[in-house]
Amino acid sequence: MNILILGSGGREHSIAWACAQNPKCDRLIVAPGNAGMARIAECASLDIEDGTRVVEFAEAEAIDFVIIGPEAPLAAGVGDALRAAGVSVFGPSAAAARLEASKAFTKEICDAARAPTAAYGHFTDRDAARAYVEAQGAPLVVKADGLAAGKGVILCPTTHEALAAVDMMFDGSFGEAGAEVVIEEFMQGEEASFFVLVDGEDVLPIGTAQDHKRVGEGDTGPNTGGMGAYSPAPVLTDEIAQKALDQIIRPTMAEMARRGTPYQGVLYAGLMIEGGQPRLVEYNVRFGDPECQVLMMRLGAQALDLMQACAEGRLGEAQVTWAEDHAMTVVMAAQGYPGTYAKGSEIRGTGELPEDSWNTCFHAGTKIMAGKLIAAGGRVLNLTARGQTLSEARDRAYKMVDAVTWPQGFVRRDIGWRALDEQ
Repeated sequence: MNILILGSGGREHSIAWACAQNPKCDRLIVAPGNAGMARIAECASLDIEDGTRVVEFAEAEAIDFVIIGPEAPLAAGVGDALRAAGVSVFGPSAAAARLEASKAFTKEICDAARAPTAAYGHFTDRDAARAYVEAQGAPLVVKADGLAAGKGVILCPTTHEALAAVDMMFDGSFGEAGAEVVIEEFMQGEEASFFVLVDGEDVLPIGTAQDHKRVGEGDTGPNTGGMGAYSPAPVLTDEIAQKALDQIIRPTMAEMARRGTPYQGVLYAGLMIEGGQPRLVEYNVRFGDPECQVLMMRLGAQALDLMQACAEGRLGEAQVTWAEDHAMTVVMAAQGYPGTYAKGSEIRGTGELPEDSWNTCFHAGTKIMAGKLIAAGGRVLNLTARGQTLSEARDRAYKMVDAVTWPQGFVRRDIGWRALDEQ
């Protein structure tokens, strides 16, 4: 089987890593890929948001299966173009991808499905949004309606901060993504991520995780794309996961099908859990990053079989085989991230890191220049490990962190603190 993976981050590296272990995989291409993926797959220069170009490439390279990693090509309809050309693809249609591409659309669907979520207002006018903030009072969550690379959500403890967030979005800080704004109540509780595969009819849970969005230790500072994650998430017990399936995910999928836009692909539900009750924070229509890294570490080669069954409408016969293990990933990011950061610094020591089913370094923002590994993004490396316990996975992950020499980078040293404290 010839497989094409679209994307260039740590999420796509971990998917490529899992696929490469499966004997079905004869040829693996990633576009555009990164320095880490180049070690296990062919890298291709390709505009992954241009459906016509992706189809031409898939046909020219005799691709059997395409896995779309990021949200942008999904929202751009690349999955639709591939399906229309008869190419098997893992990822939802552009219409179904609106579950992530528009937060207002997700709220509308949740209202119709009676799925529990935060109270909200949706605004296209600055003055109306500011009036809503004044009337509701803080704390609030201000969100850019569109795709903002995981950074379009601002937690606002005070009314002053909420008004400033509204102004920032309408002033264009998030481009077109912030042209419309959703303002939500601030939900109390503990947040966790629930991942399911959906083939238009059947829903198959494939794991839980918890990530750390804030840049600073103790969950302080601004939101990021994610500074680390671990799996499974103890707060998402079997009972709570079942409630999420019955009250949130399945009703949402039924409403999408009723509207003529059935969902096919991975669905990532961010949940807020309080008093044993889950409420939806948001949907993502792709694997989370860095949650994907810990899921792939635990799933291994079977991930490809599951994604293929999803794409072919065979989830009803699929099963997930879990080991009794834990996984953790620690993100190494460039100093200054998520604000202004420098690119081009050299990273040393990754060549000596262990590479096996228990310890792996997934690359995100990296490239090779003059034979050296160079930082080329905000989030740069994902040091990922499995263990029989979360403590064991943590110790292995941070041992790899300490083996990397990169003065211009930083990590959080408290990934997994909630679950570890409970243990």
